[in-house]
Amino acid sequence: MFEDRAVPATIKLKHASKAPAKADGKRILVDRLWPRGKSREFLELDAWVRDVAPSTELRQWFGHDPAKWTEFRTRYFAELKKNPALASLRELTAKRTVTFVFAAADTEHNNAVALREYLIR
Repeated sequence: MFEDRAVPATIKLKHASKAPAKADGKRILVDRLWPRGKSREFLELDAWVRDVAPSTELRQWFGHDPAKWTEFRTRYFAELKKNPALASLRELTAKRTVTFVFAAADTEHNNAVALREYLIR
């Protein structure tokens, strides 16, 4: 089914430990939990949209286990499909460059990667 929605110009991903850059565009923290040891000043966020992060139950089940990645994405996408917070995130990402900031150590298997995939589909 076709959804009428604004498509993001570019969604970049950046670990919370990496310094902000002008090229990041709008910086959006997409984790449910605040990155340990990082100050608001260091992160230079434009928004924290924690409600688009996976539910606590899903996050704990996944535990950043790459063997669960495919099933995690399926479950997370199902959560996103019913998530009213997605509308505010789409507004923030519409027709502009944004960077999703995340704290997971695994840079290939985390909710920011999955969220980006979901939005650009």
